[in-house]
Amino acid sequence: MQFHLNGRPVDFDGDKQTPLLWVIRDWAQLTGTKYGCGIAQCGACTVHIDGAPTRSCVLPVEAVEGRKVTTIEGLSKDRSHPIQKAWIEKDVPQCGYCQSGMIMAAAALLQEFPKPTDSQINDTMTNLCRCATYHRIREAIHAAANA
Repeated sequence: MQFHLNGRPVDFDGDKQTPLLWVIRDWAQLTGTKYGCGIAQCGACTVHIDGAPTRSCVLPVEAVEGRKVTTIEGLSKDRSHPIQKAWIEKDVPQCGYCQSGMIMAAAALLQEFPKPTDSQINDTMTNLCRCATYHRIREAIHAAANA
């Protein structure tokens, strides 16, 4: 089966029921997308599918046939995406484990709401951060929106 991964066409010939996360991490060797809970609740595994934030740990790879998948590695080659710049500027990460999923969710949020309100951020950013850096996440999203 074929799909696009970070702008490149790929042909995956493994088990079509394999969760997309494991195809990304094990088959494609892109380890920026993290495994967290395994039940699509925490958001560490968030990627974009055709631009929409999607939790990849429970999604079978067959669901992305013919679609465009973007991981944290595909967001930008040099951390030049506005949300990545803001994340660094606002010193968002503590342990860093959830950050790639958070960044992917935040980038999608800014596509939908270019100047989001705190309420829109709170309603849309449902990823979990064990270190509770939510105030810095919100600050970074606002900074990226104003960049």
